[in-house]
Order: sequence, then C-alpha cells, then structure tokens
Amino acid sequence: MDNSADSCDIVDRDGDAAATSSSSTSAPAAGAGGFKLLNRHGTVHQFMGGGRTADVLLWKRRRVSFGVIVVATVAWLIFERSGLPFLSVCSDVLLLLIVLMFFRANFAAFRNNRQLESLPELEVSEEMVNNAAASFRVKINYLLLMAHDITVGKDFRLFFQVVAYLWLLSAIGSYFSFFTLAYIGTLLSITVPALYSRFEVRVDRYCGMIHKSISQHYKVVDENVISRIPRTLSKDKVS
Repeated sequence: MDNSADSCDIVDRDGDAAATSSSSTSAPAAGAGGFKLLNRHGTVHQFMGGGRTADVLLWKRRRVSFGVIVVATVAWLIFERSGLPFLSVCSDVLLLLIVLMFFRANFAAFRNNRQLESLPELEVSEEMVNNAAASFRVKINYLLLMAHDITVGKDFRLFFQVVAYLWLLSAIGSYFSFFTLAYIGTLLSITVPALYSRFEVRVDRYCGMIHKSISQHYKVVDENVISRIPRTLSKDKVS
C-alpha cells in the first residue's frame, strides 16, 4: 500500500510539473505572437542600444534628460526668437568659454604658485574614423543606388514614394523653420520613448489593432491600384 501511494504521489508531481512547464512555455509563445511596435525583439532599452543614450532617452538618468530639454529650449529661444545669427552665437559662446578657461587656469596657477597641469591630448583614434567612414560609405552607396534607379526609371513605385516624401517635407518646412523642427524632434526623441516604455502593453495593443486595419485597406489598394503600376516605364525588347 505504501509503495502504491508513493507511486501515485510521483505521478501527481510529474503531472503538475508538466502542466506548469506547458503553461510557462505557452505564455511566452502567446506573448511573442503579439504585435510589437517597430517589429522589435526584447525590451525597449535593448532595442535602443542599451547604452548611455538609451538611459537618457528612457529617463533612467533624469538629470541628464532634463538638462537636454533645458539646453534644447534655451538654444531654440536664442536662435529662433532672438533672431541672432547661428554663426555669431556659436563664435561668441566658444570665445567666452576659451577666455574663461584661460583665465581660470592662469589664476589657479598664480594663486598656488605652481606650474600649470598638463591637459590630456585630445585625438580621434584611427579605428573610430575607419568605422565611421565604413558606415557612412554604405549609406552613401545605398542612396546613390536609389538615386540611380529613380533617374534611370528602373523603379516607378520608388519614384512616386520619393516624390511623396519630398513633397511632404516641403509642406512641413513651409510652416516650420529648421531650428523649430530640430527642437520638436529633440523633444519627441526625449519624451516619446519614455512614455512608450511606461505604457508599452497598451500602446502595442492599440497599434496592433490599427496595423491590422491599415493592412487590410492597403491590401485592397495594392490589389486594385499599386499592383497595376509597372515597375519600369520602358520594357526591354526581345530580339
């Protein structure tokens, strides 16, 4: 009797373990099947690189994030509202910083009666320059290839997309100046990621519903309109 009771207990434990394991595996599968904004994998912090920049954008360093907003607001007020030239303001700020640093260093040396401390040399490493140049080269080549396809007429749809984007930028630029657009972009980049990280589940749910609705309408438009537009205006003649 004792052996049979022990065997029943073992069977019950195995059944409970299998149930919990199946439920734990099914939960991530259900979560993974849900809509994720920007098709991302992992957390928002990991998607944004996981470094100091991500910490600032997600307000994990509140002082730095708040300082970015303050500096952007002050710069926007100086360049946009005061009407001062950009080059003059930058030159005056750099001149003031250099003069203050020069007098501060000499005053400290004169007061303590000792030689000035040598500052570390500022230089850009060759590896950093090569990495930046390689990344910049790939992007430039991609833009040149896209421009070639548009000018030659290889991709008719891409031509219409670029025209639409440029027209939209032109319309937006007619209402806002460059500094205002840069200021709005800075505010959005410092606030939207933090708000999305806080209300991630709700935003993903509503964006999934909107994406599903737009996909259905786009499918109808693609079948009736876009699919009938030829990729190229000129067709090769078969000899």
